[in-house]
Amino acid sequence: MTPPEAPRSDAGRMPPAVSSCPGVKASSKMSVLRKRSDFLAAARAQRQGTGSMMVQGRDRRDGDGAIRVGFTCSKKVGNAVARNRAKRRLRAVARELLAAEGKSGWDYVLIGRADETAARPFEALKRDLCYALRKLAGQG
Repeated sequence: MTPPEAPRSDAGRMPPAVSSCPGVKASSKMSVLRKRSDFLAAARAQRQGTGSMMVQGRDRRDGDGAIRVGFTCSKKVGNAVARNRAKRRLRAVARELLAAEGKSGWDYVLIGRADETAARPFEALKRDLCYALRKLAGQG
């Protein structure tokens, strides 16, 4: 499925109106965690809490320089709509900051908090993630 094109009379020659990953540089290697074992390994590693999220981070030590990131929200955050909203906001913040602030070769898991992740202003979310990443880098 391709994204919709920008509305104009010459729409067939126009680039898509949306980008699948805005804010992520093409040169940055970032992928999403999908396997349960990766989430469990991150859970056993370092963690740093902030007002709006919990960030778990671990150095994979596998020689791969890619930054991998996972997102999760428990049912304490709310129903499916509330959890998905919180995860969307976590994904947006990660897209903006992890390529520049994250350490290459690390896995990060961002965990949403009930009543905080979805309601917190976006700039505050960014500050929280920067703070957590700095603290995790100091612990490593």
